Amino acid sequence: MRICMIGTGYVGLVTGACLAEMGNDVWCVDVDEAKIEGLRQGRIPIYEPGLETIVTRNAEQGRLRFTTDLAEALAESLFVFIAVGTPPDGAGAADLRFVFDVARQIGSAMESYKIVVAKSTVPVGTTVKIKETIAEALAGRGRSDLEFDVAFCPEFLKEGSAVDDFMKPDRIVIGTENNRTAELLKELFSFFTFREERMFAMSIASAELTKYAANAMLATRISFMNELARFCERVGADVTEVRRGMGSDGRIGSAFLYAGVGYGGSCFPKDVKALVHSGREAATPFSILEAVEAVNDGQRGWFFEKILRHYGGKLGGKDFALWGLSFKPNTDDVREAPALDLICRLLEAGASVRAYDPVAEENARRTLASCPAVEGALAEGRLRFGPDNYEVLQGADALVLLTEWPLFRKPDWERIRSLLAEPVLFDGRNQYDPARMKAAGFVYHAVGRA
Repeated sequence: MRICMIGTGYVGLVTGACLAEMGNDVWCVDVDEAKIEGLRQGRIPIYEPGLETIVTRNAEQGRLRFTTDLAEALAESLFVFIAVGTPPDGAGAADLRFVFDVARQIGSAMESYKIVVAKSTVPVGTTVKIKETIAEALAGRGRSDLEFDVAFCPEFLKEGSAVDDFMKPDRIVIGTENNRTAELLKELFSFFTFREERMFAMSIASAELTKYAANAMLATRISFMNELARFCERVGADVTEVRRGMGSDGRIGSAFLYAGVGYGGSCFPKDVKALVHSGREAATPFSILEAVEAVNDGQRGWFFEKILRHYGGKLGGKDFALWGLSFKPNTDDVREAPALDLICRLLEAGASVRAYDPVAEENARRTLASCPAVEGALAEGRLRFGPDNYEVLQGADALVLLTEWPLFRKPDWERIRSLLAEPVLFDGRNQYDPARMKAAGFVYHAVGRA
């Protein structure tokens, strides 16, 4: 099948590459000329395991092409996917400007029947507005006779395992009011699932809400465990033991029940905000999600206070080695990453930071530029990035773990202790065993562990 994928971010590039891997002809379209040229030359703009191999193979074999010319890509395609960003605006609502800009461009350029599929995460009612926007653009050209259909197919990709998630989905959701469109989309996605019960056709509104509801539920589980972790510390319980006990209940399960420094990334923060905003607009507020967001925002400050208390409220002159900058392992995405928030807090308190991450340093440098304390800290030498995880430890007063990269799971503790000025460890991901850390001579601080 012939496909036009508009947007080459995480969702668009992964989706386009994986569809090409199954034998489809895919055009990936983006307005960023530098990004498109880089993709043509084999440069992948994001770090995602397995993606570079798939992109390179399918580009070399001619099934995956890149262009800034939307009309060229539309002319050859039956399916047109919209996979552009929907970042939060100042009020927390999803900013849909890019989505509707693309819809107008589609209506201005299409010359034959298309199935337009919204892949971007959008509030309920948006896909219908996309249809209206395309129709208005067609009418403005005097081409109201052109037929097209719309659908919404949410993505359920996890950064760090996006390729595997797409190739082996646990469910595929198709939102459409048209049976013909549903059958064509089922045929397109049938390569990825041979089990009919994993493919769900439903109304557009239900499909739009399914995406938000899924992310909101996962965010709720994380915030619940973080709030529970604070209570555990007060009463002498261990949140990891509690997690094992409650997670063994088949009705609950263990996924996303890990306490830490809070969730981040491109999805959970903006999707929770957007659903809260939609609830207020519909006069049906999501009070639980408002609490979820408040707990997540507060968790970073709570962890910082833990560090502050250890040093008697004074961090001036202290030097911290920090492991991990991305919001989760196996990605270079630092959007809403807890590590960057903590770096800013430490610098504002007068401390020094030397950080290491296997792939996210460049993105972290760019994002940290917005922190008021960074410019001065760089000038004073209080912020630097090391070439490996051991180099940043030399002479540091403490090690802070903020991203659970596999590289950090079983380090050389004897070497770490010899490099640190003091054997102090703040574990923001509960990666290590408290008893072993104590036996190794470390002062060990974790999240919700007595």
